[in-house]
Amino acid sequence: MIPYLTEEYGNPSSKYYKLAVNAKDAVESAREQVAKLIGATPEEVIFTSGATESTNMIIKGVSDYKKYYENKGNHILTTTVEHEATLNTCKFLNGDVYSNDDAVFTFGRSNPKVDRGFEVDFLGVNEYGQLCAETLENAIRPTTSIVSVIWANNEIGSINDIKALAEICHRKGTVIHTDATQIVGKLSIDVKDAGVDFVSMSAHKLHGPKGIGAAYIKGDDYGLPPFSAFMHGGKQENGMRGSTLSVHNIVGFGKAAEIAIRDKEIRHKKMSDLDTMCLSLLKGIEYIGLLGDPQKRLPGVFSIIVNKEDFNNERFIKKISDEYAVSTGSACTAGQPSHVLQAIGKGDMTSKVLRVSISDNTNPEDVEKLISTLSKI
Repeated sequence: MIPYLTEEYGNPSSKYYKLAVNAKDAVESAREQVAKLIGATPEEVIFTSGATESTNMIIKGVSDYKKYYENKGNHILTTTVEHEATLNTCKFLNGDVYSNDDAVFTFGRSNPKVDRGFEVDFLGVNEYGQLCAETLENAIRPTTSIVSVIWANNEIGSINDIKALAEICHRKGTVIHTDATQIVGKLSIDVKDAGVDFVSMSAHKLHGPKGIGAAYIKGDDYGLPPFSAFMHGGKQENGMRGSTLSVHNIVGFGKAAEIAIRDKEIRHKKMSDLDTMCLSLLKGIEYIGLLGDPQKRLPGVFSIIVNKEDFNNERFIKKISDEYAVSTGSACTAGQPSHVLQAIGKGDMTSKVLRVSISDNTNPEDVEKLISTLSKI
């Protein structure tokens, strides 16, 4: 990334001069790397500032275009365990919130509802935080313009059967978006095989820089499908996302994707071994329980309940903060009751939950030391 912060500072949207051409070539090379990581074509990858922007762009853009330009409905479906980017986008379109501070985490309305022209249903999930196929099938209407379902949950790690859910959506005449932020670069995915229409992702989840992400938009023989622009401005990114491209961050994302592809087998083996080790050690502590699907789960993401009456997760985290970077849940919901725990019937356990993440940079000694600390609570 450093050369694109110091020497190669050209604007890739400019023409002819060498610095601009070099920047454009770097962006397109990164686009190819990100596309290869998820099984897409380069033309189907649109760079954004992160998965939050990608999610906003897709849900708002598709919903607006289908309602006002195609006259094909105003109904949106999502679940109660989505990332805040999806939940608050849908709450905004549903007329429930106007800002992130205004958002309520209980799905009840504490503010006056306004009519933005859309209707959203927040679907319930099973005990592992997964959307059941039957629930989705029964909820889709002729007016449903888009369905948004997280691929792997960012708090408890449960994985949805996105391929099966996508098949239902297409059979019933609608499109599907998935927030794949947690899964891209960690597990092998193929967006074509999964059958999804739109995907959100962020570079920092695969050791890339923060502040850069991408949207996958499924193309056809005529190119990318039209939808309303979210970031109005210039004609960058096929006119779908105005703004001067952050070349150094895009280059970093591309390199992270390249490394993820190159080291895929090594990373997967190490993560699988660490995950198995962590699970085995955790099972040896009688007062600790694991949330999420025990089988269909993201390796390295542990949401655990400490079943001790006097345990408080915030006090515990402060106590060990010099040694470990663990949390009470998603960073995007810090300081708030977890809507995911509420959705799976564990809302009363919010103060007992710890979220632990390990990566391929973690070593067995790190795991053993943390488990030892947990065993002495």
